[in-house]
Amino acid sequence: MLWSLGALALVWASFVYVGYRTGVHEADELTDGHLAGVASLLLNLRTAEVAPDAELTERVPTPWLKAHDYQQSLSVVQWDAQGAVLARSGRAPLPPFAAAEGFANLTLGAPATVWRTFSQWDVARARKIMVLVELSERDELADDIADQMIEPGLWLLPVVALALGLALWRGLRPLYALSADVAALDPASAQRLAVRHSWSEFASVVTSINTLLDRQHEAMVRERRLANEVAHELRTPLSSIALQARALEGELDACARTEAVTRIGQDALRAGHVLNQLLALARASRAELHETKAPVDLSALVRDVCADYAQAAWQRGDDVALVAPPGVVVQGHAVLLDIAVRNLLENALKHTPDGTRIAVEVGQAPQMGAWLQVSDDGGRTLAGEAAAPARRPVDSLHLGHEILRRVADLHGGRFAPAAPGPTFTTSFRLDLPTSTAQAAG
Repeated sequence: MLWSLGALALVWASFVYVGYRTGVHEADELTDGHLAGVASLLLNLRTAEVAPDAELTERVPTPWLKAHDYQQSLSVVQWDAQGAVLARSGRAPLPPFAAAEGFANLTLGAPATVWRTFSQWDVARARKIMVLVELSERDELADDIADQMIEPGLWLLPVVALALGLALWRGLRPLYALSADVAALDPASAQRLAVRHSWSEFASVVTSINTLLDRQHEAMVRERRLANEVAHELRTPLSSIALQARALEGELDACARTEAVTRIGQDALRAGHVLNQLLALARASRAELHETKAPVDLSALVRDVCADYAQAAWQRGDDVALVAPPGVVVQGHAVLLDIAVRNLLENALKHTPDGTRIAVEVGQAPQMGAWLQVSDDGGRTLAGEAAAPARRPVDSLHLGHEILRRVADLHGGRFAPAAPGPTFTTSFRLDLPTSTAQAAG
């Protein structure tokens, strides 16, 4: 409203000023034209009477006319060719005789007063006539005409301001209603914004708000589920630690005490692993805001991670195969991709029995992007060999998979189970856009 009124006031002031100056100019031209018209009229009137003394006839009172009725102040002087006064009327002092013609401003009388004059000779140059009007009355007339011209403009600004205020208030009522509906929304519930606003300008706003609410609700549901899973994962090892600690306070033989201490260590490692997963998840959530994406050699990254876990796989009797052609580059966060690759490999090592065959493959499809797939055979052994006992998982797969989904989302990719090969039972795949594909998109 203030910006609208400010712009309107600027335009209004400009038009008022131009209108006033135009009114003054036109009024001056009107007065000058009147002087010239009177002079032309009287110049061609022939009269034998000579009246060298000034004569002034009072007019009949006309109260409905303006007080500055300039016709009462017109003065006329006529000369012959030698400069002798032939006739004179009005209250203007006698001006000096001169051969010049046209408009002029003359200072006459005592006290000195400026008069606007127009003089002209007849065709034979036997007579000259001059018509005079006091300059101050001419200016008063011009000011009065200009004031009459701008008077409607003086009322324009307050009237338009009032009308504009009412129009804006009426036009913004749907926005006020929409704002009230948005303020009444409960982000913790699944409530959506009702589409009851008929204005087409609000349709995109309502859709955007509902989309945001849906995303927020999905995020809150996911966070609640994740919190429940984390609480469950931490409750089991912490409860076990507490039980084993109370057992150590009693009388135990050396074997039971050693087993209790070992169990406490395992449960502490399990709880620590869950906390590490939580820290990785928090870091994945902050990476998009604080880190800049850069080209990452996915093949080299996977080779390094596999080398780090080679010792752990050897101790379990696992067989890890790696297929990673060089030159597979993706645009992303190296730390997060390292976390994702480690989670995939850790899941294959910690959630399968000893002696599992694990295959890690890195590839790149034209116009599709890069992909990383980790498969395992679930501990299946060759015919005639006894199956190895399944290892108790350190934690559930949900937390690790949630980290992988977050990393995939931050990179514009996708994480999901994949169809395993002929000799495998489980396979998970992470699809990522390459730097070339991302730039082309």
